[in-house]
Amino acid sequence: MSELGFLKYRRGQRVKTTVDIINDGSFPNAEPDGVLLGAGVAGEIIRVAIHTDANVPIYTVDFGERLLIGCLEEEITGL
Repeated sequence: MSELGFLKYRRGQRVKTTVDIINDGSFPNAEPDGVLLGAGVAGEIIRVAIHTDANVPIYTVDFGERLLIGCLEEEITGL
């Protein structure tokens, strides 16, 4: 994890998933604990926020077809 103020990724940056992205309950129309996206799917960061309780960056990534997913740094890598 990066230090706050030194984010690993920026808005507009292209990234891809490094692991399968699992439904944590945020997607009620998808299988609970099911795979939302497999590893290797590309997208673009559209927003960066800080989870206040955990003090970690959350990257909202647009994976197309109206699929926006909040990802942790360890779940994505730059293209």
